This record gives sequence, structure tokens and C-alpha cells, in this order.
Amino acid sequence: MPALRINMRKLKDALRLKFEGGQSHQQIAGALGLSKGVVTKYAGLAVAAGLDWPAISALDEAALERRLLTSSRASQTYAQADFGRLHQELGRKGVTLMLLWEEYCAQVGDEHHADLPLKPWRYSQFCENYRQFAKRLKRSMRQVHRAGEKMFIDYAGPTIALVAGGQEVGRANLFVAAMGVSGYCFCLATPAQTARDWLGATAQALTFYGGVPQLIIPDNPRALVTRADRYEPLLTDSVQDFACHYGCSVLPARAYHPQDKPKVELSVLLVERWILARLRKHQFASVEEVNDAITPLLHWLNQRAFQKLPGSRASVFAQIDAPALMALPLQPWEWAVFKTVRVHIDSHVEFEGHRYSVPNALVGLALELRVTAHAVEVLHRGNRVASHTRCVHKGGFTTVIEHLPERHQHQARWTPERLIAWGARIGVACAATVQKMLQRQPHPEHAYRACLGLLSLSKRYGEARLEAACTMALALGTSKYTHIRDILLNRRDLLQASTTPEWTSPAHAHVRGANYYQ
Repeated sequence: MPALRINMRKLKDALRLKFEGGQSHQQIAGALGLSKGVVTKYAGLAVAAGLDWPAISALDEAALERRLLTSSRASQTYAQADFGRLHQELGRKGVTLMLLWEEYCAQVGDEHHADLPLKPWRYSQFCENYRQFAKRLKRSMRQVHRAGEKMFIDYAGPTIALVAGGQEVGRANLFVAAMGVSGYCFCLATPAQTARDWLGATAQALTFYGGVPQLIIPDNPRALVTRADRYEPLLTDSVQDFACHYGCSVLPARAYHPQDKPKVELSVLLVERWILARLRKHQFASVEEVNDAITPLLHWLNQRAFQKLPGSRASVFAQIDAPALMALPLQPWEWAVFKTVRVHIDSHVEFEGHRYSVPNALVGLALELRVTAHAVEVLHRGNRVASHTRCVHKGGFTTVIEHLPERHQHQARWTPERLIAWGARIGVACAATVQKMLQRQPHPEHAYRACLGLLSLSKRYGEARLEAACTMALALGTSKYTHIRDILLNRRDLLQASTTPEWTSPAHAHVRGANYYQ
């Protein structure tokens, strides 16, 4: 354990009693509670430095210490360590003070000079000197973070007014992110602080950094946290989906404990001082204009040199944080909302008035929808069972035939377009007849059976005769199944009678019925 450091004020009193009072070393040691050896040592250092009492009294304690130790041959026998660089090296994974001390000892041995022999500190003195250095740093620098481990996010308190036509039309909120070791800062203006703004800005921050940390640490905004708990905070489904997409974790800080995320608190302070303060006299009409003005100021802030550490935020990020980040996913992140729905008896679930099919075996179960801007995914116990393109048509259906029961699939495959296409394979007149049959009914499904009956006549009479019969029926201005069947049966008298105005009157209904089915 290193020896306790002697108070310079007490040493200054000892030198006063020596040079001004003329007392012996034994008397001075007894009066001040020091050892006789200490008094002798520092009295000798003062003489070696050419100091008398008038010169000593004019110096403050720090200046006196420098003068005494500079003249000391003993102080020149120990090599000084670059604690600023060592503090940054501690941010790398697996780096300890013991390892840094061993490298320091090896470096001192390599730089040994015969005219100025230097030796390294012992491990205990090395650690004590480092701790003394760390205490002189700002409080936000005292935490030891691991490279690429944490990214802190928060919103700044002040906002920027958006003005159009001389009137305020909104406020721009400033999102701030900072890396754990380097403090490399990211800033983005958003229109609000909704969950979509939080996650969208975080996604842009990850793109800005070019990688993903292991932990993302926000505070406890209601937009992200369903239940703020000291031990097990509950995140929203959208946040959990975001973390799953990037392969990281989101760990909210304790409520009302900003010291849990000091890096971003310092970054917010820097953004307010060096970015917001410089934009206070500017007027902006949109959030995009604010971001255009922020970009060069943010670059300058990250390139600005540290006061007590070597390099800048950008250089330390490139050396330490960036290599340790995980790779970004290949697919860009999309905002997703989640909703619990129940499968109806028609094998469909409903979202915003539109219905999407799911496998019929899940009828009656509660499923989870993951909805993005372009897709609707149906999840059952975390597994995707169906996926559809999102449709905003209310009252509509998006159906995959394979999702329906087998007995329903055959009927579901019949659509007006398919019937018309089938008729077109027979001929142009047949397709036109099918189309007229579909248009004549209030709903196309009412004509399905008649169309199927018409098309089935090709099996008995051949496609050529059916096409000719359809051509004749169109010429007569009719598209009824019974009329075309009469043409094929060569019942021209019944066909002629049924197409005259007198024959189609209600008075001949009983005759028509009798003749049609003889």
C-alpha cells in the first residue's frame, strides 16, 4: 500500500520554522507531528531548489510542490504514465489496470536511457496515481464503459419553434444519442416524442454509427415503457420488436435517476450549448430545415478536442467503439404496431375494417397481428402463420384460397374474371354472353350457377356449336341460359316465342313454363 501523502500546508509550516524560526529538525518534527526524516528531506529539497522563506511564502501550495519535486532527484527516477490514454484504453473489452501496468513497465524498459535512468512505479502506486487522475475528471467520465456495449438516448428539454407566415405552427423536438466510451454524439429533430419518433430516431442513430451496440438505454418515457418498474420494466410490443430486429436489448434507466445515463445527459447539455444556442436567432419552417442546420454543427461538436483527454469524440469512436459494434441488419427497420385479434368463423381476421385470411384450423383462437406500412403478419405463439399485403379498403377481403376448408376452396376459386376467361377459351361470343349474364344480376354470385351451366354445355354439344349458339343469342338480344339451350336443342319456335314481347308477358307465364321443360 502506498504511503499517505503529506499535507503541503504542514510542510510549508515546517519550512517557515526552519528558515525563519531557526528551530532544529527535532523541534519542528515534534511541533508538527512529522518524522525527523521528512523534515530533513524537504528542507534539503528547498535548499537544492534555491528557496528561502521570502520566496517560499510567495508561492501557493501547488507551485511550492512543483518547485520542490522538480528539484528532487528521487522524483526523476520514476517514469510518468499517460493516464489520459490509459483511461480510454480501459474502455476496451478485457482491459484491466494490471494489464496496462504491465505494458507501462515494458514501455519504461524499452525507453531506458543511461544518462537519465527511469524506473516504473509499483503496481499499487500506479493504481493510486490513476485514481487520483480519474478524480480530477468530470463526474460523467468516472464510469468505466465497455467498447460498443451501450448507447444512451434521450430528448433535450428545450425545443425549436417552427414558424410559417409569421405564426408558430409547431415545435421541433431534439433527440440525442451518445455512445458509452467515446460519447460520440448524434442529434436529430423530430416533430413529436411519440413511440414512432423515438424508435425512428434511434434507427437513424444506429445508421449514423454504422453498427448496433449490445444495450440501448433510454429513460422511462410512456411511449416506450408500459410499466416503469425498478427491477423489471415492461416495454411495449413495438420496442421489443425493434430490439429483436437489431439483435440488441433495450434497458430503461431507473425512474428519476438520470445518473444511470450520464453520457447522454452530458451530450444533451452539449447540444443545448453548442447547437441550440447557435440556432436561437434562426427561424425554421419545417423539421427538415432544422436537421439541415444541425448537421454541420453536430460534425463540429464531435470533432472538437477533449479538454483533459487526448483526441476527440469522433477519433475515440473510430478507435474504440466502432470496431466493437455489431453489424446492422440487411433489411431496414419498419415501424410496426401489434394488435390481438380473434379468428372469425370464415377464417378471416379484421384490421381497420379489412379482413385477412388465416389457416382455417385457427378459427376461434386469439392471434397477434404485426402491422407495418406495407404488410400484415399474423402470429400464433410467436410463429408467423399468414402474411398479406396491407390494404386500406374497408369492407374488403384479402383471401388465400389454401387457408379455407377444402370443401370451400373449390367454390372460392370461382370468380367473375375466371368465368369470363373460361368462356374466352371457347370463343368471343361465349365470353360476351358470360359477361352479360354476370352484369344482369344484382350481384355476380347470383349468376355463377347459370354461367357454370352454360359452360358445361360445351361437354355435350362441343365448343363450336356452343359458340355458334351464343352468337345467335346475342343477335337476338338475349343471354339467358335457357335460350341458348333451346338454340342447341333446335327449339326455334320456343325461342322465337320466348323472345317476343307478347310471350314474355305475365299472362303467358304458365305456357312458358310448360313449354320450356317438355
